[in-house]
This record gives sequence, structure tokens and C-alpha cells, in this order.
Amino acid sequence: MAEEGGVDRERAAARRELVTLVAADLISNLGSRISVIAIPWLVLTTTGSPAKMGIVAAAEFLPYMLSSSLATPWADRFGVRRTSIVVDAASAAAVAVVAMTPWLGFGALVALVAVAGGLRGIGDRVKHVMFRPAAQRAGVQLIRLTSAYDGLARGVTLFGAVIGGLLIDWVGVTRAIWIDAGTFALCALLVGLLVRPPAADAPAAPRESYFRALRTGFAYLRTDRVLLAMLLVVSALNMMAAANTAVWIPVWVRDVLGDPAGFGLVLGVFGAGALLGNVVFTMVGPRLPRTLVFAVGAAMSGAPRLLTMAVTDHLVVVLVVTFLSGIGIAAVNPLLGATLYERVPDALQTRVLGIAGSLAFVGLPVGALLGGWSVAVLGLKPALLVMAVLCAVLTVGPLLAGPLRAGRSRPAPAPTPPAAPPAG
Repeated sequence: MAEEGGVDRERAAARRELVTLVAADLISNLGSRISVIAIPWLVLTTTGSPAKMGIVAAAEFLPYMLSSSLATPWADRFGVRRTSIVVDAASAAAVAVVAMTPWLGFGALVALVAVAGGLRGIGDRVKHVMFRPAAQRAGVQLIRLTSAYDGLARGVTLFGAVIGGLLIDWVGVTRAIWIDAGTFALCALLVGLLVRPPAADAPAAPRESYFRALRTGFAYLRTDRVLLAMLLVVSALNMMAAANTAVWIPVWVRDVLGDPAGFGLVLGVFGAGALLGNVVFTMVGPRLPRTLVFAVGAAMSGAPRLLTMAVTDHLVVVLVVTFLSGIGIAAVNPLLGATLYERVPDALQTRVLGIAGSLAFVGLPVGALLGGWSVAVLGLKPALLVMAVLCAVLTVGPLLAGPLRAGRSRPAPAPTPPAAPPAG
């Protein structure tokens, strides 16, 4: 009985630690959502230039994507928990200085936003690496964790966009950015004070040079065809989602409805479908065949939305299909996350998760450019038809043939990587 009580106490402590990690990550995401609204508004009010707004957005996104993979070997050496604390504290400082950039000039703003984006990229990755061992010690199924987290993150995204606009109105843009800085500081405190994983949770990564470490991560990902196929599908979905949000939906709403409120309505309905799908998938996901559900969810979430806007001007039809597409996307991110946690060796988690994040996000800037180019060259309806076919090929193809069709519904245990020679 005493031994069982000790196990129960350890499991309860692990669950508190897991809740702390998830809460810290969501708080960071909430602050970032506020800044997504506040920083462009700061640029617009201080410079009056939409072009400069685009420059600042690119200055944040590109370092975020690069640091997600390129900084991971250093995080392995320094330790993921310490890296999380340090980069969150540094992010708080960088964002706090962003709030003062009207006095420092536009060039300083671009540089500071780039620094903040790079720090946030590595901070997001190392927190996600800590999820897996904490969930295992807590006895939480990884597929339930990733599904619940995805639903919470979507809720934070929706809430953060709303609260960001309200904060600018209530307290002003500068103070709204200060609140974002405070969320990073709170994350550093939470992880520093409440997250104390045992040494067994942080197996030593192979001692390798920086470039050898990166090559090891890329080499592993290249050999796992199921995981690589899932990442390519997600990147394709992100590409289409970026084009849809940045160009196709706004243009469709302008041409068909003539009311900008329709833009928010379409996005809100998709988000509502995704939230409902997350609730359902969290309950039934562990009992479903993973690769099949992933492929079906990806196929539902992309091409049908584009095809519907191409062939009908009826808002109700578009909203219904958009809602169903949101339900479909609810399975995609949790299944990808669980597959990454379960297939990747412990010692390679940081670098492979970082590389995977970069691959998944690379479709975002491409999609924004593709959306504008396709409408300019083809017109909206022909562009939507062509891109619906392309999206179907990229997302339905793996279901009909390729690694996802051949892949097992349950991933094999991740192999232990061979020992690497010491760095010279």
C-alpha cells in the first residue's frame, strides 16, 4: 500500500508539472496573439505605411521558422528546461523594448521583432519537447494530450485576437505590448519554479558538432517516410490556409457579400468546427486508426472549402462546408504531434521537433504569395478551382497511395540512435 501511495503521489506531481508546462505555453501563445494585433497597429500608427507592416511581419516570422530548427542543437547541449527559462526571460526583455521603439525608430523595431521571433521559435519547440516525458510520468496518453492541447491552443488564438483589439482600445497599443512582455516573464517564472523534471526525463543527446547534430536530425526524419509524408501534408494545408486567409476569403467576401463582417464570420465558423472536432477527437481519438484518420481529416479540411467558394455564392453553403472542414482539421495536428512524440528517439526529440516545425510552417509565406498571384493571373473562381484540385492531390494522394496508406495505425517504438563519435 505504501508503494502504491508513493506511485500515486509521483503521478499527481507529474500531472501538476504537465499542467504547468501546458499553461506556460498557452500563456505565451496568448501574449503572442496580442502582439500579432498590437505590433502591426503600432507600425501603422507610427509610420502610416502598410508596406512597413509587411516588413515587420516578415521580420518576425522568418527568424521564428529558422530558429525552430537551427537552434535546437544548442538547446540540447544547454538543456531544454534551462533553454525554456532563458529564452522566455529574453523574450520578455525584447518585447518590452519593442514597446519603446517609437522613440528608437523603425530599424530598431525590425531588429527587435526579429530577435523576439527567433527566441519564440526555440522557446515553443523546447516546451513541446518537455510535454512528452511529463505526460508519460503522469500516465496521460499522448494522443489525448496533443488533441487537448490543440483545442486549447485554437481557443487561445481566437481569444487572443479579440482581446488584443480590445486592449489597444482600453489601454493603448504600447501597454498592450507590455502585457505580452509580461506573459513571457510569467512563463519563465512558472517553468523555473514549478517544473523540476527528473534527470531521466532528459537523456543526453549524442555528443556531436553543431552541423553533425543538424544532419542527424534531418537524416532521421528522411528515413521515417510516414512522418515525413504527414509533415508534407501539413505544410501543404498551411500553404492553402495562408492563401485562403490572406487573399481568397477576403476577395470572395468582397465580391459576393460586400460586407467585411463576412470575413470574420467565415473564419469564426471554421474555428468553431475545429474546437468541436477537438472535443470529440480527445474522447475517441485513441481508439481510431491513426494514419487513416489523419489522411481523411486532411482531405476534409482543405480542398472542399476552396471548391465550395469556387462553385457557389450562397453564404450558408460556404459556412456549412467550412464548419465541416474545421472538424476535419481537428484530427490533423494532434495526430502529427503524437506521431512525433512516439516515433522519434528520446535523444533526437529537440532537433527533430524543431525541423518538423520548420517544415510544417514553410508553407505559410509561400501560400500568401501564391494566393495573391493566383487571383491576379487567373481570377478568383478559376484560381479556387485550380487550387482545390492541387490541394486534393496533395492531401488525398497519401490516402490512396504512398506512406500513409502503407503506414501502421500505431507507430513502432522509436529506436535508439547509434552513438556518435565525439566532436573534434
